Amino acid sequence: MLLSIPLGWYQLSRQKVRFLVVLAGITFIVVLMFMQLGFQDALYSSATQVHRNLKGDLFLISSQYKALTSQQSFPRARLYQALALDGTESVSPLYVQFAKFKNPQSGQKYPIYVLGVDPAQPVVNLADVQDNLDIIKQPNRVLFDRGSRDEFGPIAADFSAGKPVDIEIFPYNDQVGYRVAIGGLFKLGPSFGVDGNLVVNYSTILHIFKEREADRIDIGAITLKPDTDPQTFKANLASFLPKDIAIFTRQEFIDFEKGYWYIRTPIGFIFSLMVTMGFIIGVVVVYQILYTNISSHLVAYATLKAIGFNNVYLLNLVFQQAGVLAVLGYIPGFVISLGLYDVASNATRLPVVMDFDKIALVFLSTLLMCFISAFFSILKLRSVDPAEVIF
Repeated sequence: MLLSIPLGWYQLSRQKVRFLVVLAGITFIVVLMFMQLGFQDALYSSATQVHRNLKGDLFLISSQYKALTSQQSFPRARLYQALALDGTESVSPLYVQFAKFKNPQSGQKYPIYVLGVDPAQPVVNLADVQDNLDIIKQPNRVLFDRGSRDEFGPIAADFSAGKPVDIEIFPYNDQVGYRVAIGGLFKLGPSFGVDGNLVVNYSTILHIFKEREADRIDIGAITLKPDTDPQTFKANLASFLPKDIAIFTRQEFIDFEKGYWYIRTPIGFIFSLMVTMGFIIGVVVVYQILYTNISSHLVAYATLKAIGFNNVYLLNLVFQQAGVLAVLGYIPGFVISLGLYDVASNATRLPVVMDFDKIALVFLSTLLMCFISAFFSILKLRSVDPAEVIF
């Protein structure tokens, strides 16, 4: 009968104020882990959104390539050399470069990312871009990313309202701008390194950047014929092309970009460190809670030992308390995080999205955090002597 009494719950809830403070502490740790994981995932997702929206099976980049936001071009001839291999269906070049966008209202200039495509062989695989290819075939017409941040002005709203929108684009280190007209909208969104995007005809990018060489591109996309094995073709192409070119499948290209942000940038390290620190702080907080609870009920535990309950029962009691704390702290933390994800996504335009992987990972981390704390806190309970404590 005694075994069925929820003794662990009674001990936790007996002092209601302390119990609520404990749950608030665990909830805060849960929210902290959710937010760090959300921003970390947004970092990798936004940094690779161009990679995920390119048309092709294999991608050529310079062997000096570090990240998409660092310009490393290579000869366009390398891409067309791939046409000599059996299995190639088509190839498409992509020019990328930062420019300065002049806000038509404030006159302030802000960095914007320019994607130059060949309309005859479009490499950007977005429906809005594909539908507007005829527009960017016209001189000085560009497509604006309606997911860009607000500092560029009400470009998307004005265009959607039917107003003609002319903008001025400046080479990054030049004071002379190049005037173009917004001919359409698409949705890609910003990243940690990019605030907004334009898609233009590659001839337009050559007009904006006078120093740019037409025969040097930044990314080359290769579409393979059906039933062509990408890895076999990649190996054959690697032996055929000079060593100044790196060749990736889409997933390898994405993983390479993620690796740059994770290993070579401070922000990737900081996010990982903060998640780990949040977990460790949670272990310490829950440990202090459980240890204090054991100390204040030491006589009760000693009495249970004296009347025949063994250490296994007492240890299970502490682990039950840890489980209760984990679940009751996780639920409000999850609900609060849902709201904060919406706030963060709207404020930053980054893809801060709640998904099952985060839900499961934070829940399991919370359970593990509480169980680790319980393990360390029961060391005192194992050695308790009823004779010493009771008498």
